[in-house]
Amino acid sequence: MVLRIVITALACYFLGNHNGAICVSAMLHDDVRSHGSGNAGLTNFIRSYGAGRSVLVILIDVLKAVLACLLGGLMFPEYAIAGRTLGGVCVMLGHDFPALQGFRGGKGILSGWFIAFMIDWRVGLMIAAVFFTVYFLTQYVSLASVLSAATFGVGFVLLHPNDVLVITGTVFMSLLTIFQHRSNIVRLVKGQERKTNLLSKGKKQ
Repeated sequence: MVLRIVITALACYFLGNHNGAICVSAMLHDDVRSHGSGNAGLTNFIRSYGAGRSVLVILIDVLKAVLACLLGGLMFPEYAIAGRTLGGVCVMLGHDFPALQGFRGGKGILSGWFIAFMIDWRVGLMIAAVFFTVYFLTQYVSLASVLSAATFGVGFVLLHPNDVLVITGTVFMSLLTIFQHRSNIVRLVKGQERKTNLLSKGKKQ
């Protein structure tokens, strides 16, 4: 059991190191972290390079989340949901703090959304409803992201009240994502946060 946990954790963590925004900006002979907020996330990528080039970023971040959860489930068939949660936690840690990228990663919103889908699709739908409703009403990606992260944790607590492992892992991911948005929260409170057009053409063509 311990060996399976270690193998799953390491494999999913290093899978998470393949950050979509960093990988695609590298293909453009650039580093997304040298622009805008300095964050290796989808929002900063869109602001810097445009929505058109973000498709590959999305594919990479979604695919690694899905693969990590599938791997976790396969490694622990007797505890499939807990296994997918373990895979999700580790791939998110790899995305947020990638050792192969100097520990400067993203904030985990897109990957987290699909991790939620892989563990329990109902929570994934809840997150989608919250994110898009808040975003279209306010144009603040950060506010939509923080409320979606909170929905992540609350959703699993409500739907899996007796599964300690799942609750522990999902609440951890929820709090981690909110923590990663701490600077955005400060700017929101001060009224200094930028609104974002997710269909932007970006600054770099």
